Parts: sequence; C-alpha cells; structure tokens
Amino acid sequence: MRIDDTHQERAMNMLYDSKAPKKSTNLSINSNLLTKDRDLDINLSATLENTLEKVVRESTRARWLKGNKTALKNCNTLADEHSLFADKHRNFNGSA
Repeated sequence: MRIDDTHQERAMNMLYDSKAPKKSTNLSINSNLLTKDRDLDINLSATLENTLEKVVRESTRARWLKGNKTALKNCNTLADEHSLFADKHRNFNGSA
C-alpha cells in the first residue's frame, strides 16, 4: 500500500471557516461581463467565493505536495522495499 495525499484531502475540507462573517471588498470586473452576469441573474458573490475556494484549495494542495514530496517518496520507497505490516493480513481476492 502506497502513501498518497488522501489524508491531505480530508484536511483540505477544513481549509477555511465557511461560517466566518462576510466582508465587503472592492474589485474591478470587466463591465460587459458584469452586465451579462446581471442579465443572467448569476450570484456574483457566490460565484466568486466558489471559484476562489477552488483556486485556494488547488494552490494549497500543490504547495503541500511540493513541500512533502521527499517525505512521500521516502515513505513509498520504504513500503515498496519492505512492505507494510498490514500487508500480510490483507485479502484481495474477496474470500475470508
């Protein structure tokens, strides 16, 4: 069994406090795009938050993987060379 970043995915679910209060901010947006957004009744704040969350999540994940690349490689090499304790107790053919 190789180590992957599954536990990191669980930790990423707590990336930020989704119940934190909203904060007003100023930003500049293409005026034509903003008009089309309003014409289509798109919730700009929700769209921005959802997209920003994805970007933050992806960037945080990439940074974590980069920072832990050597450790993950070393753990996987160790597991490949020596197997894991639980490997002998695994039954992959479905029988007991």
